[in-house]
Amino acid sequence: MALKRTYRWQNWSGSVSCEPHHRSRPLGIEEIQSEVLRCAEEGERLRVIGSGHSFSPLCYSDENQMSLDDFTGIEAADLERRRVWVRAGTTLKELGSLLFERGLALECLGDIDAQTVAGAISTGTHGSGLSFGSLSSQVTGLKLVVADGTVKTLTRDASGELLDAAALSLGALGVITHVELQCVDAYRLHCQTFQAPLEETLVRLDEYLHGYRNFEFFWFPYSETAQIKCMDSTRRPATLWQPAKLASDLAVENGLMWALSEAARRVPSLSERISRFASQRMPTSQSVRDAHQGLATRRLLRYHQAEYSIPLDRLPMALRQIDRLISALRFRVHFPLHISFVKADSLWLSPSYQRESAYIAVHMYRGMPYEDYFAAVTDIFDRNDGRPHWGKQHDKTAHELRTLYPRFDDFRQLRQEMDPRGLFLNPHLADLFDIQRR
Repeated sequence: MALKRTYRWQNWSGSVSCEPHHRSRPLGIEEIQSEVLRCAEEGERLRVIGSGHSFSPLCYSDENQMSLDDFTGIEAADLERRRVWVRAGTTLKELGSLLFERGLALECLGDIDAQTVAGAISTGTHGSGLSFGSLSSQVTGLKLVVADGTVKTLTRDASGELLDAAALSLGALGVITHVELQCVDAYRLHCQTFQAPLEETLVRLDEYLHGYRNFEFFWFPYSETAQIKCMDSTRRPATLWQPAKLASDLAVENGLMWALSEAARRVPSLSERISRFASQRMPTSQSVRDAHQGLATRRLLRYHQAEYSIPLDRLPMALRQIDRLISALRFRVHFPLHISFVKADSLWLSPSYQRESAYIAVHMYRGMPYEDYFAAVTDIFDRNDGRPHWGKQHDKTAHELRTLYPRFDDFRQLRQEMDPRGLFLNPHLADLFDIQRR
């Protein structure tokens, strides 16, 4: 089903907007194939937009966009092997509930669950915990409509290395229609948040990483405080839903931060004091949640974000460098840095390819200038072998990416073989893969 009028699209943060002349919302795989063939015959480009949670212009198109919002749900479940085939437009939030009904769960999930399954795996969305890879590493099968309109099926058992390329592919190999995910039995998490000095957190990093199932932390610039979030599996009953407590936490984490962020936007010189104030006001809490509810956090504030993966052992040095940089250049920033951890994997374009990684995410409240801040912090990431998260803002070129990702040229060659006319490219991807635009 196609809507044939030009419309305006923008991503969640508002950093990317475009006016494609054609948008499709297919209801089934045949309609997806038909749209791919139409674009190919007319010599145009096609991008799938997901939920728009990428900060980079991956979904930008002034030609054709496709939404899979009407192509959702679990299509098949192998409960014995704990594997499910999921339609690509299903959001992670929807998937969590659908899996829970079947006694299953994802082994790990990021702190935002609004993304579609296909969008999340295509950009390397990840949670935090050294025992777990990104969501892409949980993929055991894919179905995608390739440039000639046919459906290609890849499985871990039969396709081997090809799945390592396709499971995190930026939407550059075709339209992903179905994803098979390796799940685990449903479980509960004992979730704790508390504050600790940043330096103590870095000194005790190994203890935290190996002492908890999931561990991550936030650090507020200009402060010496880290907000720690850690989780362990538990058989304790889930915490009863408490409307007053939920409202209080949302008010602090979102309402208070919104008020402080608006103050920083209106009077940027207050940013340093606001960051210190906010670092002392984040809630300390304990709760027991089913996994699909405990791993994700409700985020209401809009912001810009850049995120890089660095080798795990470089994290303390990199954070100290960022601390000195922010203080020396007096960047007007009050949003915390988010630090998370991911195990090594074998995916060609994964920022965690063959190395245990710490991910550092920097943010700036929407409406405040961020370019100089992101550029300066990126210089530190570059000095620490940083690999960009594909869904976040970055400035990397094909020349730089070739040195950072050992399989980068292998992926470029595979993309050329599967889509020689560049049907699934846009200007951002063409630049990324150093492809002459036609």
